Amino acid sequence: QVQLVESGGGLVQAGGSLRLSCAASGRTVSSSGMGWFRQAPGKQRELVARISSGDTTYYAYYVDSVKGRFTISRDSAKNTVFLQMNSLQPEDTGVYYCAASKYGTTMKSWDYWGQGTQVTVSS
Repeated sequence: QVQLVESGGGLVQAGGSLRLSCAASGRTVSSSGMGWFRQAPGKQRELVARISSGDTTYYAYYVDSVKGRFTISRDSAKNTVFLQMNSLQPEDTGVYYCAASKYGTTMKSWDYWGQGTQVTVSS
């Protein structure tokens, strides 16, 4: 059984930073496509960042609104994926979800989800 457990959310002032963690069990993060999504109040869930499978060769994607501010990374030894979020803005507020795809490169489906962690950025 695959489980993804997010942590690290909280309340932060605009311009601040947070680091989200997603601890996986039942599946290795290095063999999976991993992604971070967020859902703001009244809006649809959107992909924020994703990273392909592989420890030495991989690629990362970011939605335009977070490029240069957010970084997705992976610690295979801890089987954990991170999202470092810097220069946070109120529009980054939402519930952040970790997801895993069985398709490590195409990530054409997101097969496993965490329960989400709340991020609130005050102005």
